[in-house]
Amino acid sequence: MTLASSSRLSDEEKLNVLQRLDQFRQWHSLDDKRYCLVCGEMITGREILVIGDTRGSAQLRLICPTEQCNAMPMEWVPPTEEVLIKIAMMEAERRWLCFVRQAGRAMQFYQRKRTSNTISRIRPNPPLGRW
Repeated sequence: MTLASSSRLSDEEKLNVLQRLDQFRQWHSLDDKRYCLVCGEMITGREILVIGDTRGSAQLRLICPTEQCNAMPMEWVPPTEEVLIKIAMMEAERRWLCFVRQAGRAMQFYQRKRTSNTISRIRPNPPLGRW
């Protein structure tokens, strides 16, 4: 199966393909947005990839445009207020976890530095005249 490039499909054709192949949600324009439940990205109809031969000899499929994500229409939801709130909460949680991780690293660095300073102060200097 080959990737149907955007240049081969006019806007009207791509919208027609989206409306025909997405059995779960309606598409009114290529600017309609969806939230991908697999990769967590917001995508538009313009970005969605059409896979297959556009000349009709092979079955067409729609997949998420995000790299390494092969989500299909059933895994895309309209960005309702509830979805947007959940996205914001997940992003805040991700940022919080990054902050906690950075604080943990800083504490480890501080403890190592403090311990190495303590050890170096405990070691006696060799007497000057004996060597």
